[in-house]
Amino acid sequence: MRIGEAAARSGVSAKMIRHYEGIGLLAPAPRRDNSYRDFDARDVHDLTFIRRARDLGFSIEEIARLLALWRDRDRPSREVKEIAQAHIADLEARIARMQEMVATLRHLSKACAGDERPDCPILTGLAGENERRPAPHPPGSHPREPDHRDQPADQR
Repeated sequence: MRIGEAAARSGVSAKMIRHYEGIGLLAPAPRRDNSYRDFDARDVHDLTFIRRARDLGFSIEEIARLLALWRDRDRPSREVKEIAQAHIADLEARIARMQEMVATLRHLSKACAGDERPDCPILTGLAGENERRPAPHPPGSHPREPDHRDQPADQR
């Protein structure tokens, strides 16, 4: 079958099929006399396997190892499980980092007045200028900042 049919059957675009051939993840399909690639059922199976693995977030290197293990009927399932468990740990770590990002953005968004004033904690946070940044106005000179310098420390 030609590349278009292999793409339709596997759910992998023709462009990605060429890419997978180019990087050696998929063996290059033999060519017909008219120079068209000639894919068979095994190629479609491998492409479907690759697509499913990509959908689960496996890297190209992991997919290459999984494909090799799939083809090796004497494989120990331990190796497959190790790859899957390592991938699960990686996904969990990425999810934790994303949850931290959401929490940070949520905090910055709540701190932003979202009005006509130019000061914006979101931009300040993105610029890396947090509370340690020197105030642009001396204490008491900013219209929204009361001057507590004259009050005793226990009354501030």
